[in-house]
Order: sequence, then structure tokens, then C-alpha cells
Amino acid sequence: MAGLNLRFTDEELEALRERAAAEGRSMQAFAHDAVMSAINEHSRLFDEAAEHVLKVSEELNRRLA
Repeated sequence: MAGLNLRFTDEELEALRERAAAEGRSMQAFAHDAVMSAINEHSRLFDEAAEHVLKVSEELNRRLA
């Protein structure tokens, strides 16, 4: 499995530590899940935008075909 090193300020690291502890999780697990959530949200937003563009331009595309 590949690894990744991230740099945080002291304040960011403390906030991460506190948040992970509040959820009873390791900092690594908390950070991993946060990154994966961000990736999934980006993909979802992209898919919604693409679907919207296709729907809005459906009539124009039909006439251009």
C-alpha cells in the first residue's frame, strides 16, 4: 500500500487530534475518511453538474445532430 505524508501547522494538527479523539478514532483513520469523503463529494458534484448540462442542452443537441 502506498503512503502519503501530509504537513499540518501545529494548530491544524491539534485540531485533528482533538476531533479524532472526540470520535474515538485514530488521527490516521479520521484523516483518511475525511480525504475519501472529499473525493466522493467532488465526484458527486461533478456528476450532478454534467447531468444538469446534458439536460439543459438536450434540445440544442437534438437540433444540432
